[in-house]
Amino acid sequence: MTYRIVLTDYEFPDLAPEREVLAEAGLELTACQAKSEDELIAACAGADAVINQYAQLTPRVIRSLDKCRIISRYGIGLNTIDVPTATELGIYIGNVPDGSLEEVSDHAIALMLSVARGLGKFDRAVKSGLWDYTVVKPLYRLRGRTLGLLSFGNIAQRVAIKMAGFGLRIIAHDPYGNPARAKELGVELVDLDTLCRESDFLSVHVPLVAETHHILSTAQFALMKPSAIVVNTARGPVIDEAALVAALQDGRLAGAGLDVFEQEPVAKDHPLLGMDNVVLSSHAAWYSEDSEYEIRTKTARNVVDVMQGRLPTYLANPAVRDLARGPVAAE
Repeated sequence: MTYRIVLTDYEFPDLAPEREVLAEAGLELTACQAKSEDELIAACAGADAVINQYAQLTPRVIRSLDKCRIISRYGIGLNTIDVPTATELGIYIGNVPDGSLEEVSDHAIALMLSVARGLGKFDRAVKSGLWDYTVVKPLYRLRGRTLGLLSFGNIAQRVAIKMAGFGLRIIAHDPYGNPARAKELGVELVDLDTLCRESDFLSVHVPLVAETHHILSTAQFALMKPSAIVVNTARGPVIDEAALVAALQDGRLAGAGLDVFEQEPVAKDHPLLGMDNVVLSSHAAWYSEDSEYEIRTKTARNVVDVMQGRLPTYLANPAVRDLARGPVAAE
């Protein structure tokens, strides 16, 4: 049987890893660059499987997928897919939750240390001909201070492990956090207000869902120390960006390290771009050559799994099991 596999959109220079995985299973990929609902509906017409990067798969788009058995998304987040609609229609959703755990945790730490040690200010000063350590005053040593983790999932746990040698007290807020794992790693689970009040460095790792949209906003920033630094490598809209900008401008926060934003790419006149106490990157925390290859091949393998009658290796909507379209081999 010939299956139609459609890629909605992509930012890679070629699709060799995906095509290689699919070709080994006798499958071909149709690649598109669809953005609007109408473009996506047209591009995905008759698709048996859909691979997705950034294009928004709304309920209208998903309801048009009359043959589709799986939507496989690059990376961890599912904020581009209307998961309830896909589940209702019996469509598997696959993702790759483990493709960039090391990269994102490393990047969060790099942002934290860059802001904490004033590296952005030092870099700009030296390049402009200014040789003066006071351009970063005041700086404080890390040892003995408190690192707060918003979420205690796989990435946050890696941050805790990697930062353990810095002599920090580590706390975390996660309603679903594992107390035994927290105790094992020497991490104290606390409520959100305590996390905000006590963190000198607050690293954000929550997924973007309804409950986490603007989870950090004016009220939370008001609780934080004026010497505190916020780092976000999760999703932009989990932070109220206007409230963050106001807190930074008013001196109610000392700095921020941001890889993600409410609107991407960032507007050229965004106030964050002019702040010397902020370090920015372009939604790149996930990236290394190793992680890119792993994520892309695993995304394609989710499709192969389902087309060959198996559950996807990384099933992101397990509630679909009893509703799924097409045969699935016994587990």
